[in-house]
Amino acid sequence: MKKLLLLFVCLFTFQAIVKADDDKPVQISQLPQAAQQFIKTHFGNSKVAIAKMESDWFDKSYDVIFTNGNKLEFDKQGNWKEVDCKYSAVPATVIPAQILKYVSENYPDAKVLKIERDKKDYEVKLSNKWELKFDLQFNLIDIDN
Repeated sequence: MKKLLLLFVCLFTFQAIVKADDDKPVQISQLPQAAQQFIKTHFGNSKVAIAKMESDWFDKSYDVIFTNGNKLEFDKQGNWKEVDCKYSAVPATVIPAQILKYVSENYPDAKVLKIERDKKDYEVKLSNKWELKFDLQFNLIDIDN
């Protein structure tokens, strides 16, 4: 009886894990309004290759990939979490002014290729291979090459 119960628990857990990692293609019009506006404002001339909604146990996020390789990630409310421009610079209008000022003063020849934000900090990757980390008050807290 214990083995049977253990088997059911294992099957249920496996099934839940498989279901938790669920990616679903969506139309741009199905993204939260904030994400749609962000795309229109900062990437209006870019062609979308795919947009998808990622669901897991407790959260939902959205990814948008453009035909030029740029990628955006949004949280469930449509706030940007990541802007990754592999072959071009992240639009200056996306980067917080204090971070943009720091980069232009200290790395004048570098472009911001990627910026990520979460509840604790901002991470910035530059074209010269430097990675900068800022706290939420835009103080530099880490640097890596």
